[in-house]
Amino acid sequence: MMSVRVLVPLAHGCEELEAVTVIDLLRRAGAEVVVAGLESGTVRASRGVQLVPDTELDRVVEETFDLIVLPGGLGGAERLEGDARIARMLQAQNERGGWIAAICAAPRVLAEVGVLQGRRATAFPTQLERHGIEPEDSAVVIDDNLITSRGPGTAMDFALRLIEVVYGDEKAAEVEGALQRPLSHQRY
Repeated sequence: MMSVRVLVPLAHGCEELEAVTVIDLLRRAGAEVVVAGLESGTVRASRGVQLVPDTELDRVVEETFDLIVLPGGLGGAERLEGDARIARMLQAQNERGGWIAAICAAPRVLAEVGVLQGRRATAFPTQLERHGIEPEDSAVVIDDNLITSRGPGTAMDFALRLIEVVYGDEKAAEVEGALQRPLSHQRY
């Protein structure tokens, strides 16, 4: 199995359900997931859950990742949006055609740094309209190297689609099967 490096930057106010679901499922698939805090120390998520990053963003800002995933949560997305390091990393990732993913409020970060121009996307309602982007009404939208999703309720579908794009259908089905999701659940 190929080695896949994933960056999940965490900021205070991030949506814990989205962050933890993405980190957990990608690790189950075998990805090397680097969880990097924008600042040092524990990250206080939107519902008060304390998350402990693996490292600080400054320590990995010059590294290359196969996939960068931005969890949502309005407070977290606003902090990601205002971080010049995140902007540079996303622009470089997009220029080389690397995978970029964002869920909930985080697609606004992609719009702010210019990687959503002329692209299809979805997000939590009202997060893209100020950038003149009409979000699609889908749980997950993939447009070339960009993957976006709507919110906490779509976090598992989002994470499984991330696995699918980097590892393939078979690995995504394997991870999903081990989760014991009801067979009646309609994927994506």
